[in-house]
Amino acid sequence: MARLTDRAFEILRAEVHKCAAADNLTGDVYRRMVIKRLEKLRLQNGTFASREEIRDTFKDEFPNFSEQALKAAVKANRPPGLFDQIIFAGSLLGSAAGIIWLLNLPFPMIRWPVAKTMPILLLPSFISMDHNYRQAIALVEQSDQLVNKATAVADFDLGEIKAKEAQKHLDALPVWFLGYYPQTYCNFFGCSWRFTLDEFEAARKNVGRMEAQIFQQKNAFTQLNQVEQTLKAAKQEYQQAKTATDRQKATVNWQSAIDQLNQIPAETLAGETAKKTFKAAERDFQEMGGVATGSVRADNLIEAAKEFALSAAVASQKPPHPAAHWEQIAELWQEGINRLKLVSVDNPGYLDAQTKLAEYQKNLGITQIRLEAEKDSATALQEAKSLFANLQKDVNSQTPGYSLSQLQQIINQLESVKPGTTAYPESQKWLQSARKKQQEWQKN
Repeated sequence: MARLTDRAFEILRAEVHKCAAADNLTGDVYRRMVIKRLEKLRLQNGTFASREEIRDTFKDEFPNFSEQALKAAVKANRPPGLFDQIIFAGSLLGSAAGIIWLLNLPFPMIRWPVAKTMPILLLPSFISMDHNYRQAIALVEQSDQLVNKATAVADFDLGEIKAKEAQKHLDALPVWFLGYYPQTYCNFFGCSWRFTLDEFEAARKNVGRMEAQIFQQKNAFTQLNQVEQTLKAAKQEYQQAKTATDRQKATVNWQSAIDQLNQIPAETLAGETAKKTFKAAERDFQEMGGVATGSVRADNLIEAAKEFALSAAVASQKPPHPAAHWEQIAELWQEGINRLKLVSVDNPGYLDAQTKLAEYQKNLGITQIRLEAEKDSATALQEAKSLFANLQKDVNSQTPGYSLSQLQQIINQLESVKPGTTAYPESQKWLQSARKKQQEWQKN
């Protein structure tokens, strides 16, 4: 921007000519010098020249320069007015479109005077305003329909998109401009809509309400999906359970998942779906109730059998044991077997019961073998002792051959005592003594 405007230059040049004409000797020379300075100042770009800078161009050559002319020049050298600036900015932008763009910027200081004098220039703003208004209202209605009449979670997703689009159009509406729109414009073009602050606030509240509804609805669907997954997992866990503890844990999880269905807000679409799921889950759980009762009974029988088996296994440790002890152990195994036999074929625990039954019957057989060995060994030892006592009484009256025959019978009884029985250690001592006595008699 030139530091001296054309208007100020013309005022100053006219006064310089006037002053130069009054001085016949040096006036023409001073005139050319001062005008050259003023032209130089007019060609410079920057801030407008001040009053003192203008005075410096002529004060030495023309002390009688008119103060009134200087004041007029300084006034003419001021920045242009609002519309002058607009036209200047438009020229910088290079086209009339730049001017229109500048006039439609969201600055009340520009729009208000334009709205009063040249409202037609604000046509782009009103076209944009009308478009955003109509789009916002339409999108709010669409979003409201999708949210309040949803049939699936996809409706809430679409409703959320529509609500966000409506919010963008609402944000694009120049609410502050409600007091600045030109009456002449609306009267001439016949504004078919009435955009008020109350209507704008109502639309914003509707968008906010729908956003809250969408959040609640989608959160409820997330909760429903989690509960359904938990419910499905609990049912599978129950069906695959092999022990009483596992089935009991699965039953608790199943019932807990059913209870969680009631916690989903009933006013949501997910809440309505949860009601149907709840009925189906309750039906399945009740149908499972009879099976579960049988399972509990079978589990109790199996657990009781395990307790008898554990007692029998502990009692069997560190043999040998007397026959009476082995009889007690056999009774424990038998009690466990008796309980396992009570589990019916149609019971979920039947396979587990049969597996344990085979194991316990095997252990009972082993116990019975140990019991018979203990009884037979004790009997053999006792008979050997009786024969040995009789032999001691009759040894002097019997012939040597007869005594050796009795001694061999004693040895045979002692050799029949089984290892691992309570009678075995004592039988070995008696056997060693009998064999020694046999050797002595055979030498004689």
